[in-house]
Amino acid sequence: MTLTGQSLVAGQWIGDSANGEFNGFSPARNESLPTRFFNLSTEELDGATEAAQSAFYQYRKTSFTQRADFLTCIAEQILALGDELLEQTQQETNLPLARLQGERMRTVNQLKAFADALRKNPASALGLKIVDEAEATRAPLPKPHTELNYLPLGPVAVFGASNFPYAFSTLGGDTAAALAAGCPVIVKNHTAHPGTGELMARAALAAIKKCAMPLGVFAMVQSKDYDMSHQLVAAPVIKAVGFTGSFNVANKLLETITKREEPIPFYGELGSINPQVILPNKAIEHSKEMAQSLCQSMLMGNGQFCTSPGLWLVPTGCDELEAHITAFINDAPSDTLLTPGIVKTFKHQVEERSQLAQVNVLGKGKLEHAFHADAHVFACNADDFLTTPALNEEVFGPAALIVRYDSEHQLMTLINQLQGQLTASIHGTEADLNKADSLIEALQYKVGRLIKNQMPTGVEVCASMNHGGPFPSSTDVRSTSVGTNAMLRFMRPICYQS
Repeated sequence: MTLTGQSLVAGQWIGDSANGEFNGFSPARNESLPTRFFNLSTEELDGATEAAQSAFYQYRKTSFTQRADFLTCIAEQILALGDELLEQTQQETNLPLARLQGERMRTVNQLKAFADALRKNPASALGLKIVDEAEATRAPLPKPHTELNYLPLGPVAVFGASNFPYAFSTLGGDTAAALAAGCPVIVKNHTAHPGTGELMARAALAAIKKCAMPLGVFAMVQSKDYDMSHQLVAAPVIKAVGFTGSFNVANKLLETITKREEPIPFYGELGSINPQVILPNKAIEHSKEMAQSLCQSMLMGNGQFCTSPGLWLVPTGCDELEAHITAFINDAPSDTLLTPGIVKTFKHQVEERSQLAQVNVLGKGKLEHAFHADAHVFACNADDFLTTPALNEEVFGPAALIVRYDSEHQLMTLINQLQGQLTASIHGTEADLNKADSLIEALQYKVGRLIKNQMPTGVEVCASMNHGGPFPSSTDVRSTSVGTNAMLRFMRPICYQS
């Protein structure tokens, strides 16, 4: 299947070199890939937004069953891409084949999960519809019949993520949620995997045609021109934004959104250091097992998960636990990161952290190639962590920081100073956890998902999942980007009276 390098707008593949071009990149070979991708023009993006608005008038009238069939068809068309999709994505990301196979099925299954919720009717599946019956004889005034329901917002802009080329990108959770809610979608494809985005857009177009959906219900934009992203979120027809990416990029897009005449919600998932709280008995009695779990979780995907555990709160004096961690990390092979920019930032951050006087390098992996990222585990005491704001920052890649606490009071101080997080885990024996009520009570106000005796990497796609958290881990603590409740971000309440 030959790639065109073009964008999908209103059912047509468009784009040429007149507006600039870029290439994909092979992290494994540390070189550009041959296929050229073309920046969409500003006029062509206007065409995409106009087509999305036109499609909205038709798509919002589709039945829940029709939308469910459409989402199911998209899932089937993703599978129909076969091994070529996996091969293309592996070229662009160097992620292991097993990881990509698993992520592809997660993406298929989350599309089907939204389809199942629609077939059950969102009013019952999500508990949306509320009816208050009329009371004609109520005094002093009769009570009218009122019914609360929900409407789709309108066209939604979605920004693909670098680290999840399927599940959080072109046809990922944000796109699935918006389409389920009745909203057309314009995806700004991530330049880290442009070929993957094109193949996924082909799957979406095939489903549009099979299900007789309006052509403008889905568009995919290729561009390395950052102004294009700002033009997209500023477009008057866009009514919400789904974003997974860095804090800095999110802030710049938010600046553009604040200049709009009509405010719109920006649902950003911005990252997290996902603290791991290891209680004393667990640290001493299960030191080897605990060290292995922490290191393996941090190294998963070479540290490129939004739920990667980057902060480990460990009791002071747990020398055996730290020795096991050091041994594990020192033997860890290096691996690629998704883009040269991510590699550059990672190396800069670990170098800066290595030079801090209050921090020591506890373990360092084996660097096999200069363009790889090697694992690092740092350590410091609680007082230094509390007085060094830079240590709260996420290092995207295979790095973690051990913070040693001297007492339960000091541990509570650490937790109270934490910024908002996507997740946190508390690891303890039964004896530890029996005394941890205050700790757990405080920790839940810092996170979107609180975990007991398990690592945070991986997010189960199910109705009860919450993937979000207090700022700055996400921009709206009341929402989730995973699970069927994610469609609520792209709907608004309406009351019908009498």
